Amino acid sequence: MRALALAAAMVAMSAFSATAHGPTRQKIVETVDIDKPVEKVWAVMGDYDALSKWHPVVASSVADKGNEVGSVRHLVLKAPGDPSFDEVLDKYDVAGHSYKYEIPKVDPKILPVNNYASTITVLDNGKGGSTVEWKGAFYRGYMLNDPPEELNDESSVKAVRGVYRAGLDNLKKMVESAP
Repeated sequence: MRALALAAAMVAMSAFSATAHGPTRQKIVETVDIDKPVEKVWAVMGDYDALSKWHPVVASSVADKGNEVGSVRHLVLKAPGDPSFDEVLDKYDVAGHSYKYEIPKVDPKILPVNNYASTITVLDNGKGGSTVEWKGAFYRGYMLNDPPEELNDESSVKAVRGVYRAGLDNLKKMVESAP
């Protein structure tokens, strides 16, 4: 009888724990093909401090240590109230045309994510041009169960995908229109 009660309790607990989990890490990748060689694309976006030069929603981008690992990039967005947040450079690879950064903390009203990390890389596409790959991993803006709609997984993915698409599409336009 005691074994039966223990088994019933374990089943009940496992059912509870299955519904009581927190958020799942989201991963996305966005790419764009650019009809210019890697070096031309990297010259525009390879400087960690240059995000405001090619991303249409970034008003200013200032990195305190340039392309040095640990550099803090302070971003101010083109939006009412001049929202801002910081990103930290984790890896900078000139030869690999890539850098990785993270956002230690951001107001979820600005970007509904937590524990965000991202890598942007320029690759040779084998056709005389480039492919820029921007990938990120993050948790939704609300870390507990039952998030409000604006902070759930779908909203977080949509927001980050929108940031990536806006940047990549503008980068393509800028680089391809340059001589």
